[in-house]
Amino acid sequence: MKKKVLAVTLCLVLAVSVSACKKKEAQPPVPQTPGPMVPGQMPPGQMPPGPMMQGPISPEGQQQVPGPGMMMPKGKSQIIIPDSVKGKWSAAKIIFEDKTAKKRQEYTVKLNSDFSVPNSSLKISVGEFIPDFKMEGITLTSVSNQPNNPALSIRVFEGGRQIFPPPGRQWGWLFAKVPSIH
Repeated sequence: MKKKVLAVTLCLVLAVSVSACKKKEAQPPVPQTPGPMVPGQMPPGQMPPGPMMQGPISPEGQQQVPGPGMMMPKGKSQIIIPDSVKGKWSAAKIIFEDKTAKKRQEYTVKLNSDFSVPNSSLKISVGEFIPDFKMEGITLTSVSNQPNNPALSIRVFEGGRQIFPPPGRQWGWLFAKVPSIH
């Protein structure tokens, strides 16, 4: 029971505290100019209330959130890392929180590697980091190298058995800015 609580806690903490280590590269800041407001659009820098879902884009460029009667594409998702992002990120900082012992520990884990959680039977497989996550159909990619919507793909194993994501899924995704979605 304690292991399951630790695993769930671990997943939630990972979702809340994922940030990535970026190789140092000087980039000029991008000036943000406020544009005209479009009905239904949030002001710049504001997140809408509740969980966000990135849905398919219609031919007119308007995002559609799947609803009743709308089919989401089926199949194995495909992760595409653009050349502008490849090699720019080397690791992710992950904070583990043990709620029973009330301890927090931060680790820096290389991307595309495995990490054994000290003093436990948990192993974390860290996959790709996508700084500006976007999903179109079954394709997952980054629209820029800026950490606007950072996401990290992981798998959690306990005693060699995958416990996150659910069996049948290759990767689970943790979103730093939307921790309730994973």
